[in-house]
Amino acid sequence: MGLLDFFKKKKKPEKKKEEKKIEKRIEKKVEDRPLPKVKPKRKVSKMAYRVLSSVHVTEKATGLEAENKYVFNVLPKANKNEIKKAIEDLYGVNVVNVRIINIPRKQRRLGRQKGWRKGYKKAIVRIKKGQRIEIMPR
Repeated sequence: MGLLDFFKKKKKPEKKKEEKKIEKRIEKKVEDRPLPKVKPKRKVSKMAYRVLSSVHVTEKATGLEAENKYVFNVLPKANKNEIKKAIEDLYGVNVVNVRIINIPRKQRRLGRQKGWRKGYKKAIVRIKKGQRIEIMPR
């Protein structure tokens, strides 16, 4: 059964008394130091996730970024005030105004079968000049 001895844990050699004393001194010095200040994480309300559906990424929407306007798909029951609060909370920017567009559902056909493509609600949000939202991480 010499093969099974290979898996047994090896015992670490014990440290000398002098080394133990030095380690205790070092630990005391570390404990006396003040802890570095950590910035508290910004708390995002759950409302932001109940209002915003996704970022609307198209050529036209990326062109609007030069004018400090960003386009988002939002849930159908969301209103302007909820959208404004959600964006300010989530991205930490100041929203100047919000415009909402309801895109209606459209009928589509595949062969003889007819169906409907979903409609959605789109919000164009203008933020304060000089601020920006990082939509696509670089």
